[in-house]
Amino acid sequence: MNLYLMRHADAGVPRENPLLDVKRGLVKEGKQQCMLMASVLAGLKVQVDVIIASPLKRARQTAQFVATEMGFDQPILNSPVLAPDGEFAAFQQLIAQYSNREGVLVVGHNPNLHQFIARLISGNGNGHPNGGGSIRLRKGGIARIDMAKHPAQLQWLIDPRLARIIHSSVTKSSRPKTSRK
Repeated sequence: MNLYLMRHADAGVPRENPLLDVKRGLVKEGKQQCMLMASVLAGLKVQVDVIIASPLKRARQTAQFVATEMGFDQPILNSPVLAPDGEFAAFQQLIAQYSNREGVLVVGHNPNLHQFIARLISGNGNGHPNGGGSIRLRKGGIARIDMAKHPAQLQWLIDPRLARIIHSSVTKSSRPKTSRK
């Protein structure tokens, strides 16, 4: 299975009241990040069988924008395991439920997503919360992990900043401009 872990896109400034923060949606920049990252996934020919999102609004919106842009027509599933306070053991159980699928995209939050990635690829699922390493997953970033390897293997990690740089360099002409005087 290829596991794609995506941090929700930009949702502006966190609210101090946890009840209000749960309802915080994406800002304009966050919606643009979703479109950009969905086009990156499409460009990489990523095939996703299941999309699972945190129940928080910003993660659900991220999942929906990406799914729509990729042409994914299945319902998006919600799981409290992907909420900011999700536990690694519960995350492992969630992933095990879909181990027969080829591509699974999960959309959640830091700090648990970067901890989940570090623990998966270090093979240290029961040890230190960071798995003995640290992975930076910016808002809107996506990591691809090959779960068939033991320990799981990080294939790539792309964030919106890198995607914008690549996109702008690819869209420019590769031929130098010359004067025709």
